[in-house]
Amino acid sequence: GGQGQEIEQSNANYGYLFLLFLSYFFTHQVIQNTMHVTVAGTVGTWWFSPDDATSCCSSGMMGSLFRALTTSFGSICFGSLLVAILQSLKALAQSARNNDNGILICIAECILGCLESILEYFNKWAFVYVGLYGYSYLEAGKNVFTLFKNRGWEAIIADDLIGNVFFFLSLCVGLVCAAIGLAFGENSPEGWFDDSPNPGSIGATCAGLGFVA
Repeated sequence: GGQGQEIEQSNANYGYLFLLFLSYFFTHQVIQNTMHVTVAGTVGTWWFSPDDATSCCSSGMMGSLFRALTTSFGSICFGSLLVAILQSLKALAQSARNNDNGILICIAECILGCLESILEYFNKWAFVYVGLYGYSYLEAGKNVFTLFKNRGWEAIIADDLIGNVFFFLSLCVGLVCAAIGLAFGENSPEGWFDDSPNPGSIGATCAGLGFVA
């Protein structure tokens, strides 16, 4: 009974912590992306009508800021919320590192970090469309994919995301090595690893070597 209450209380604490993280990261993303959309709109105005975007208080600048805070604000909030959720889950995983499932939490944290980087890269392009044309977030996303496909920009995405691909490959190799190390430690002849302080350290060592290699 007492242990069950502790688990429920711990889950409740993580829930409150997630909401706290979400409110912080969401606010940060909204402010950042609002500026991104405003700058994109201002640059677009300057490109087509240079006289309307000659200073920080010009009509082009104020018009872009007004659109970002009104008609495009819903798209900004939606895209910001997606990133904020991933950032909150990642921060929650970091705060739970001391639990018994440390390896699984570390893997989850790494995966969330990769997904966050991919989504932030996508948002960087999508919010340019939002600022330039006033598209919704989903419509802007479709136009970004169309742009990449038609202009042959797959190479740009590949160059930007190649680090994530190699990281996933290294992670998979590390997991395979960990499984081999654990299996070898369990089935090795008696006395081989008597000096090891923890049987799991064999798998952890193999995982580290596989990840680095």
